[in-house]
Amino acid sequence: VQVVSWSEMEASVILPILKKKLAFLSGGKDRRSGLILTIPLCLEQTNMDELSVTLDYLLSIPSEKCKARGFTVIVDGRKSQWNVVKTVVLMLQVILVSANKLTRYIEPCQLTEDFGGSLTYDHMDWLNKRLVFEKFTKESTSLLDELALINNGSDKGNQQEKERSVDLNFLPSVDPETVLQTGHELLSELQQRRFNGSDGGVSWSPMDDELLAQPQVMKLLDSLREQYTRYQEVCRQRSKRTQLEEIQQKVMQVVNWLEGPGSEQLRAQWGIGDSIRASQALQQKHEEIESQHSEWFAVYVELNQQIAALLNAGDEEDLVELKSLQQQLSDVCYRQASQLEFRQNLLQAALEFHGVAQDLSQQLDGLLGMLCVDVAPADGASIQQTLKLLEEKLKSVDVGLQGLREKGQGLLDQISNQASWAYGKDVTIENKENVDHIQGVMEDMQLRKQRQNMVDVRRLKMLQMVQLFKCEEDAAQAVEWLSELLDALLKTHIRLGDDAQETKVLLEKHRKFVDVAQSTYDYGRQLLQATVVLCQSLRCTSRSSGDTLPRLNRVWKQFTVASEERVHRLEMAIAFHSNAEKILQDCPEEPEAINDEEQFDEIEAVGKSLLDRLTVPVVYPDGTEQYFGSPSDMASTAEHIRDRMKLVSLKRQQLRHPEMTSTES
Repeated sequence: VQVVSWSEMEASVILPILKKKLAFLSGGKDRRSGLILTIPLCLEQTNMDELSVTLDYLLSIPSEKCKARGFTVIVDGRKSQWNVVKTVVLMLQVILVSANKLTRYIEPCQLTEDFGGSLTYDHMDWLNKRLVFEKFTKESTSLLDELALINNGSDKGNQQEKERSVDLNFLPSVDPETVLQTGHELLSELQQRRFNGSDGGVSWSPMDDELLAQPQVMKLLDSLREQYTRYQEVCRQRSKRTQLEEIQQKVMQVVNWLEGPGSEQLRAQWGIGDSIRASQALQQKHEEIESQHSEWFAVYVELNQQIAALLNAGDEEDLVELKSLQQQLSDVCYRQASQLEFRQNLLQAALEFHGVAQDLSQQLDGLLGMLCVDVAPADGASIQQTLKLLEEKLKSVDVGLQGLREKGQGLLDQISNQASWAYGKDVTIENKENVDHIQGVMEDMQLRKQRQNMVDVRRLKMLQMVQLFKCEEDAAQAVEWLSELLDALLKTHIRLGDDAQETKVLLEKHRKFVDVAQSTYDYGRQLLQATVVLCQSLRCTSRSSGDTLPRLNRVWKQFTVASEERVHRLEMAIAFHSNAEKILQDCPEEPEAINDEEQFDEIEAVGKSLLDRLTVPVVYPDGTEQYFGSPSDMASTAEHIRDRMKLVSLKRQQLRHPEMTSTES
């Protein structure tokens, strides 16, 4: 920045001398517009060296243009000794003029009150403002140099030098905001053209335009604002670069940990365990690994948000780098998260596989224990219940084995995909151990099920037992049915018919009834034969076959005897009714047949034999007796036969004595 230079002597350095007011520039001007320099001598001895220093300082303030117009020096010796005045006059080489002649050269308004003028001058106020001005000038000039160095260094370092430029980290020695505020306050006071305490009259600033104060302050302020604006942009760029470098550093920390220790942790975890407890222990270890990864994933989320914010407000030159960082971070984090999820799913599948294997093993043990206990035939219901339980266990084992195969195959499929994120690591050995273990468990369970071939034998034995009890129950039922048929035969099959035709119908029904009984008997015999075969197969003795067979045979013999008796009675009744019906019918074309006495005798003999047979009980092979029907039933049947015999007897008498028939007619 091009500014007007001043003497190396500063007011702050010679402040004690300046405070003595050995000389001063009041701001007044002579008629030639030259500045008035006043030297007020006092009673005390004036130090010429100090006066010389003061004059040098005061004469360094005006511009060269102002100096060219010359100075009017007022040496006030009214309070000093003549020799001192003489010394000063000789030193300055000035012309002496009496005080009352000053107005010839200087307007009264340009003279201070000490010389009868009206110009107001406050030396301490001027000195304080001068100190402020010089301090501002010094600080602003120094600050401008520093800012220019920082800004120029930043511009030069935008390419290769940016990384190694020491000026980028350099901070100004003073606060630019404070310096700017001081300059604005100073300029404001200069523009008011007065100092503190100047009231009334014409007051000229001792630092007006010709003293370079206001223009110099304005130039410095303009330069400061320009450089400070550039500096703020440099700081913004520096902050952005610093933030970008911090983000890059954090990104690399996350990436290096995930691809380093994080990946090593996962690479070290390949097993799936050989039991539920082992898989659970591996899951717990994996949860610890996930917990460590979660801390870095939290950093990833924070970094991703920061990068997104920078992308929204970033410059074009940073977009490529930011997107590259974001993509790199996302790729690594997502890949690592996928690996963690894959490992978790693999361990969960292994846990489920071992759980199914353990359940299946317990089911096989239970099935084996059931097969090792001999089944004693108690009753059909208990055997059926045991058989049902066996079938349920077999079904449960089959379902469990199928579930084990499905879980195992799913686990093998997952393991086959494990090499896709192995980072080049040869996982053949680790995978082979896992695959061998899974296949070994499935093969072992299959062999255990196949070894239990006695299941089919046990099932067959239990089915035979169920069949044995069923045959015995059905055989006993056949005996009951046959007994019921025998009871029905004796109690309800009593009637012999009112004529030959009805009796023949009854005989035909009886034969069908006998066929039913025969079928029942044969069915019972077959069931009992089946029980014998089943007992031989089961190597046991039937509890009911020894009792049921004699009962069946006894009831059948009783039925046979009663049936035969029933057939004899029906056949006799058919013969009786047939012969009686022939005689009782009027047959004029065959009178000789009716007149045969032997027929009447035969009918009478058959009728009596039938009546006698009705009164005779059925005698079973064991000697027991049983009557058909009740006494009233037998009496009713016998009464009907007697009535028919009476008709035959009456017919016989009519044939013997025809006249009796006519007389009666």
